[in-house]
Amino acid sequence: MVSLLQSLRGGAYNQHQSSIRITALDLTRSKTLCAVRCKASYGTSSDEEKGDQKKLRILIAGGGIGGLVLGLAAKNRGYDVKVFERDLSAVRGEGRHRGPIQLSSSALGVLQAIDENVAKQIMEAGCVTGDRINGLADGISGEWFTKFDLLTPALRRGLPITQTICRMELQDILVNSVGFDILTNNSKVVDFIQDFDKVIVILEDGRRYKGDILVGADGIWSEVRTKLFGLQEAKYSGYTCYSGITNFVPPYIDTVGYRVFIGLKQCFVASDVGNGKMQWYAFYNQPPMNTDPTGGNGKKKRLVELFGQWCGEVIDLISKTPEDVILRRDIYDRDMIDDCWGIGRVTLLGDAAHPMQPNLGQGGCMAIEDCYQLVLELDKSVERGCDENVSALRSYEKKRRFRVSTVHAASRMASKMLASYQPYIELGSSPLRIKAPMVHVARAILQVCMPLFMTWIIADPSFINDS
Repeated sequence: MVSLLQSLRGGAYNQHQSSIRITALDLTRSKTLCAVRCKASYGTSSDEEKGDQKKLRILIAGGGIGGLVLGLAAKNRGYDVKVFERDLSAVRGEGRHRGPIQLSSSALGVLQAIDENVAKQIMEAGCVTGDRINGLADGISGEWFTKFDLLTPALRRGLPITQTICRMELQDILVNSVGFDILTNNSKVVDFIQDFDKVIVILEDGRRYKGDILVGADGIWSEVRTKLFGLQEAKYSGYTCYSGITNFVPPYIDTVGYRVFIGLKQCFVASDVGNGKMQWYAFYNQPPMNTDPTGGNGKKKRLVELFGQWCGEVIDLISKTPEDVILRRDIYDRDMIDDCWGIGRVTLLGDAAHPMQPNLGQGGCMAIEDCYQLVLELDKSVERGCDENVSALRSYEKKRRFRVSTVHAASRMASKMLASYQPYIELGSSPLRIKAPMVHVARAILQVCMPLFMTWIIADPSFINDS
């Protein structure tokens, strides 16, 4: 068993990372399918009148993870697909900014269902974390609050094991698999026009492309979303995030995959990312656009002010990280769109539809799941042999809404919980303190509920609805 876990941790592709096929179940809790707004009813194209089978042409705005996975899935289904990206170098730069990404068992299972060879490349490049202890711990004492078993649920369901991978490496694998005959760089979608039988995207330089559907996968600042629903301000989460990657192998590396240290209005996330490196995120509740101390090592000084009294595991990671690799950004998300994510022949995917705070590490995973559900709905439309693409888009949105909205709400709730987390009661001016009684109650609840919830998020393939 030890040798197996060591091979998993090194990213080896093994019998537990074998190919799967996702079981389709019905999402009964989705809301009623929303009405389709279109200019006219559908007609028969001239190609179809001549008896020719026209390929479904899919236009995708955005070449991030969601756009590329959808492009790959559409390519493998034989669809005519184009992916438009404003600046691939900026996407890779954002990957450097945001560090490695967590890929849950369910997301990896979806990737296997889309393309086994690409999934194999991704898993060989990643670092398995789900084979060790993962969970929540108190930031000051370091004492475990609750632990998650991510290995057993994945193995029982025949899914790969949760892992992390460098965003830029993941991006490169997907770009090479999609190909530059499909992916067009320096091509920002700024507008679109649609009627009853087509949609036309308009690029920033004036070029136009016609297709059957348009998918906005262009992130939290989505132009497609703005054109669909008007300008909506992103919401500041209340938290600033510092992040870093350091060449450091802690003594607990063989037993702990990732750990979230929590405190009042702040938390610290630490994860093994392989190759002798640790990744960490430090979240602190403060107004946006705040400043760090001036002079050298400003970000590090600020982190010491905020986390200097925390446990040794946190302090070690901060002290081992050079100032020039510490990054900071304010965290934003958006409200969920209540009904449809699209209108007519246009829909949204990933952060364009449901941008999330990063505290659950599920933004990219939800985008990957979106891709698979969308392709399933388009497949059914094509199999029926008629133009039901608009209905397919609305069906995709309906079937994804419950799962995505639940994870979106949970990510917001996690931030709000930090605002009231007070594990100790101070005894006046005395240095002594006692553990707050409510901490014991909260721990008992979390120890029951949180593992079940995390298993549902990370290792449950039943979210896919093929009915």
